[in-house]
This record gives sequence, C-alpha cells and structure tokens, in this order.
Amino acid sequence: MTEHTHTTCEELLDSLSAYIDGALAPELCRELEKHLAECNNCRVVLNTTKRTIDLVQTPLEKPDLPEDVRERLFKRLNLDDYLTRKSK
Repeated sequence: MTEHTHTTCEELLDSLSAYIDGALAPELCRELEKHLAECNNCRVVLNTTKRTIDLVQTPLEKPDLPEDVRERLFKRLNLDDYLTRKSK
C-alpha cells in the first residue's frame, strides 16, 4: 500500500475538475483513480462534486429537486446571480 497523506489528497484533488471533465492526462487519471480506491474522503469529495455539477446543470424547466431546495443550494453556493438570471 502506498503512503497516504493529506498532502497527497490536496495534490490529487487539485486535478479533480480536469478528471471530471475527462481532460486529465491518462497517467494522472490512473494515479487519481488508484488514490480514490484507497481514500474514502476523496471519493466523497468526487461524488459530491459530480452531484453538485449535475444539480447546477439541471434545466430549470425540469429540476429533479424541489424548487425551495434548489434555491437554498444556489444561495449556499453563492450562485444567486445565476438563479436570478435563469428564472426570469
């Protein structure tokens, strides 16, 4: 088993966006996936990030969560401007 440190988590999570977008180099992708297999905390961050992206990208016409929950989420994520523009 490889050494697991918080520094490793921070370094790999810096690449999380590129990983989710499919833009991460294959060797870094394998390294990140190996780390995710061993680190529950980073898996939680990955899953939460993916779900947040899905929620934000859900069309307003067919949100998959109640409107009040969606509004609270957008406000919590400081996306008030986005919520206001889209709902007009």
